Amino acid sequence: MTARIVSIGTALPDTRVTQSTLRDLFAAQPGFDRKAQRLVGAAFDAAAIDTRHVVLPQLAGAAGDGLPVRDGDTLLMPPTGARNDEYRRTAPGLFAAASRAAIDGSGYDTDAVTHVVTVSCTGMFAPGPDYHLVRDLGLSPTVERYHLGFIGCAAAIPALRLAARIVGNDPAAVVLVACTELCSLHWQTSSHPDQIVAASVFADGAGAAVVASGDASRDGLDLDGFATHVTDDGEKDMAWTVGDSGFEMTLTPEVPRIIGREISAIAADVLGDLSDVDAWAVHPGGRSILDRVENALDLDAAALAPSRDVLRRHGNMSSATLLFILRDLLADAALRDGDRVAAMAFGPGLTVEAATITVRRASA
Repeated sequence: MTARIVSIGTALPDTRVTQSTLRDLFAAQPGFDRKAQRLVGAAFDAAAIDTRHVVLPQLAGAAGDGLPVRDGDTLLMPPTGARNDEYRRTAPGLFAAASRAAIDGSGYDTDAVTHVVTVSCTGMFAPGPDYHLVRDLGLSPTVERYHLGFIGCAAAIPALRLAARIVGNDPAAVVLVACTELCSLHWQTSSHPDQIVAASVFADGAGAAVVASGDASRDGLDLDGFATHVTDDGEKDMAWTVGDSGFEMTLTPEVPRIIGREISAIAADVLGDLSDVDAWAVHPGGRSILDRVENALDLDAAALAPSRDVLRRHGNMSSATLLFILRDLLADAALRDGDRVAAMAFGPGLTVEAATITVRRASA
């Protein structure tokens, strides 16, 4: 039995802020010399991002009752506990909003959901997001729950893989997959190049999908196969650790170079014949990563347009981002029944997660 994504829902924080506003704020930090300011300008301007959504209104210059992160033009460095408290306060609502949208578009009632898989790497608490979804959506108290934490940007694909395994084993299962990331909670006021790059791309958002057995009366995305690959390099180049003042992201310039160097062989190994691919859903970790993938795989300039568009409008929302891209592909009328989609995302390690997907259109 092939598992199918029957619907995708997304949710964003209310605060929308332009890339130029965030750039100017970050560059104005005390202690940033002219070299650091030039690095900030270069990184933010090269990111190919127009706007991002954040759970911290203060980053956009608005008043807010949440975590204090700004005193005038000076960014503050709250302790990790305070940042995590804000995650605990704001993440459940985004998990619920994206999940409601996915369920509403699925043709299933909440009573039909049998499994919940939640994903996040930007906060932690217990009882966690999986528990809160059961309570907030009024799901059955017997729903099986799983949480995938700290996998990073690649985590949506392992979550969909788990959902596909569940449905493959039990065709009556209806699995809700929900990813929420609040990356803005972990901004680091540092002139270190890694932190400048992280500040230039990461954003907040939530995505959810309902995975069930195929229904010929509805559009969907069949989850045909999955693969994972750990590169020989990159363990120290993409990392995510807990510090005293938030979670600290390491994202060195080697990441796009490693991807560019190895992605051709990896893609052929995990995805098979690339000439059969009709559409691509590549996680936009940053513009340079998309550029490297495009060049290494010799893709047409339009192939990664869905990924670039999500990056431009929303930034890198870590694990949730791939679901935004798949949402747009599912809604794309130009994709026909039977078209093949290749999905790829990159996580700490450096790990490549991939999926082969087939577009299914409702029968007449």
